[in-house]
This record gives sequence, C-alpha cells and structure tokens, in this order.
Amino acid sequence: MMNISVVLYNTAMDDIERIIKTLRGFDQIQTLFFIDNSPKKYEFLDNLLEEKIKYIFTGKNLGYGKGHNIAMEESIHTNVDFHLVLNPDIYFEIETLKELSVFMISQPEIGHLMPKVVYPDNSIQYLCKLLPSPFNLFARAFLPNKLYQKLNAKYELRIFGYDKIANVPYLSGCFMFLRVSSLKEVGIFDERFFMYPEDIDLTRRIHKKFRTVFYPNLSVIHRHEKASFKSVKMKLIHIINMMKYFNKYYWFFDIDRLKINRKILNQFK
Repeated sequence: MMNISVVLYNTAMDDIERIIKTLRGFDQIQTLFFIDNSPKKYEFLDNLLEEKIKYIFTGKNLGYGKGHNIAMEESIHTNVDFHLVLNPDIYFEIETLKELSVFMISQPEIGHLMPKVVYPDNSIQYLCKLLPSPFNLFARAFLPNKLYQKLNAKYELRIFGYDKIANVPYLSGCFMFLRVSSLKEVGIFDERFFMYPEDIDLTRRIHKKFRTVFYPNLSVIHRHEKASFKSVKMKLIHIINMMKYFNKYYWFFDIDRLKINRKILNQFK
C-alpha cells in the first residue's frame, strides 16, 4: 500500500481534479493527502466525502517540505510501504504508477525512485544531478553563458544520456517515489528549508544508506513553472534556502559531497 501527498498553494482547480481522476482507480492507494497552504480553502475538497482522500487546510504557507511532512509522518505511523511526493503539475497514466510500484517491490535496496520526467513537448527535463556546491549557486549569475552551460551539463549528468538506470544523489522533488522504511531510518524533509533544497537534502540522506534511482523505462510529464527564474521574490527565497543548505553541509569543505560526486561520475566512465 502507498500514500500520496500533494501540497497546494493557489493551485489551479483543473490540476487538482485531474490528480483525483487519475488516481481514483488505483486500489493500492491507502490515502491521497491534499495539504493546502493556500490563503483560502478549496471548498469542494473540504466537502469531499471520498474515503481515500484527506484534505488538510493549514491556514498558512508552511513551505513545501513541511507541508509534505504532515502526510509523510502519517505514512510512517501507519506503516504503509511507499509514499509518493507529487507536484500538482505532473501528468501520468495510472499504469505508470502501477509499474513503478512493481519495480520498487522487486528492488528492496532502492529507497527513492524517480522516472524520466519530460516537458509537455516530450523533451527531457535534466533532473538527475550531482550534489551542488556553492559554485553552482553563483555560476549562473557570474559566469559567461558558454562556460556556465558546459559546467551545468556536468552538474545535470547529461553525460549518461538519461537513457539508462542510474544511482543518483540528487533527484528532483517533483515526483519522489519513496520507500517508507528508508524514511524511518533517515528522516523526512528538513523543515528549516522553506522550499527548493529540501529535495536535495532528503535524496542525499537516503543515498547514503540506500540506492536513489533514476528509472528511464517509464516517464511522467511535468509543466515545470520554474518560479524562481520568473520572480525576484522567489529567486531570493531560493538563494536564502540554498545558503541554509550549505550551512548544514559545510559550504566549501563538504568532503562527503566530493566523495559522492566523484563516485557518481566514475560510474559513467
């Protein structure tokens, strides 16, 4: 059995209804959580009587990780097998989720699984990454574009072509298929991060004890709004939270990062 959590913040009604419609027929779901960080309730969710759907209105914007933690704590407490952290702008067929579940059951050493993620035009989103250094944070702003693109290609692990199964230390938070037993061991999202690096931190912690796997045999569609590139406020939030991440992992003296990244790059040589 599995739980699924979706954090809402002024989310389009069409996205919410699509998620419910997609997941309604999957009998392996114990609970579909909608954690609502919006200023106002979604009345139709508040009045929804579907047994497997639980709507939680927080009354304030708790942030991405803290919102999902409400549901993840319930997954740990009820001892379900898997927990899916899902963005509301993800599209997939229910058969994809069924096949991912079968693969996870067959691979008990995997703690976190992510399928191939593509844009609506079917082009690849490069969401498998090395653990970031402070240099990655400043490169976009200060390096010439040609040099930045070369360094970013390495950071996004484009070297392996995104066409084979790979063990990766940083997988995007838009679709996190998590084994609950791994969460019991390493913990859930670190709530000091309001948003952005919480997926880096959690994947990194899982990666130290389990495999964190990119699985290209199945794919999902992600609209990927890239809010931090469109808003000065969101860009500032991104920078502040990345600084908190580097405070946690020693900025330029992160020996574990160097070892992990070197090992990841060596697997593609």
